[in-house]
Amino acid sequence: MVTMATTANKAYSVRAARCDHRASEDEIYQTLRRVTDSLARSWEKIERADKVVMKLNMMKKPDRIVYFRGRRRELVDPAVCRATLRLLREHMKPAARLVATDTNPYTPEHLMGDDFNYAHILREFGVDFVDSNAPPFASYAVPGGGLMFDKYTLSAVFEDADAVVSVAKMKNHAFMGITLCMKNLFGLPPITLPAGRVRTYYHHVIRLSYVLADLGMILQPCLNIVDALTGQWGREWGGEGRVTNALLAGDNVTTTDAVGSYLMGTDPASDWPSPPFRRDRNHLLIAAQRGFGTVDLDEIDFQTAGSEEVRAPLAEFDSVETDSTATVESWRRTTCEQGLFYRDHQRKLVDQYRGEFIFLQDGDVVWHGEDPANLGSRRQLSGDKKDRALWLKLVDPEETEGERFSVYDDCLKGLEKVAVPA
Repeated sequence: MVTMATTANKAYSVRAARCDHRASEDEIYQTLRRVTDSLARSWEKIERADKVVMKLNMMKKPDRIVYFRGRRRELVDPAVCRATLRLLREHMKPAARLVATDTNPYTPEHLMGDDFNYAHILREFGVDFVDSNAPPFASYAVPGGGLMFDKYTLSAVFEDADAVVSVAKMKNHAFMGITLCMKNLFGLPPITLPAGRVRTYYHHVIRLSYVLADLGMILQPCLNIVDALTGQWGREWGGEGRVTNALLAGDNVTTTDAVGSYLMGTDPASDWPSPPFRRDRNHLLIAAQRGFGTVDLDEIDFQTAGSEEVRAPLAEFDSVETDSTATVESWRRTTCEQGLFYRDHQRKLVDQYRGEFIFLQDGDVVWHGEDPANLGSRRQLSGDKKDRALWLKLVDPEETEGERFSVYDDCLKGLEKVAVPA
């Protein structure tokens, strides 16, 4: 473990501490306080803020919440939520506003209502709630230009936010390999038309890795907390529980997750098709290559907060292999080909499908319409071409969202350099 003397001048700080998953709420609070105490850049921003907005990885219907060894297996545990809110209240100005926000993909109208599973905790700490799937909305440009899209529609709650906080669970993810504080932000784009996009628009082979980096750069959470009391192997929902006995926090979302992935036994600089990145590119590496944080552990002030060192791996982690590498390679290649087909035939497609969504497969429009929300899975829609991607696109003559088609060129070139088994 690196020492304070060698890390004091580094641009990013991450702290981890051992915390037994059976600990009391006060012990969890005391541990999280030790973990965050030295994150000066985080607290300086929060202490100056008039408004702090936080995203908690806690949304789920109450009857679907799964427990493992006494803790929430797939979601941030209520004890970690309370410890976080207690610390924020201690650091914020008395008159400052603390707001939580999220979307709800589990109801037909995609609205949170008043009885979601952590609403009572927010009320306990005087935290306002804003539904990110309800208006008003605003358009946010990615600083310096987007990696996948130039701008995104999000709740207007972020327009006057002085600081953003992301609180996540330590989990694998079948598509993204890992899901920590950056992937947690994916719950924020609205999922109801016409203001937003159906979730599958962004949750797409090729796109999602770059979308996550874009959201990170727009929101730039200054405090990132990972609940690693317990974790989950395999996939985000329905994986296997793991006892990990730790809490983690950092002042940059990319670097916090880089350390988190390291503690999960993953090289944070690795990329598709190396496990756990079996399905798509490493979104942390993409963000770091843009200059938003780093995945180089030598560039991170990473220390254990407390007397007991936190060592990697905390437990056995990996993503499930849902499909063969050869099938995934075909999906990735044909997705890129359809994105470039649209770019090259955009004028003709606009003339025919202006204002509609289309699914492209092998150069053919296999579906078009105003709302792709209830079409079922792409596996069903692909018919007998199970290894050929379906690419979803809003046919906008102005290309308002500013999709970066160069990503598809770059990914095709990258595929040429990867040896994929037959």
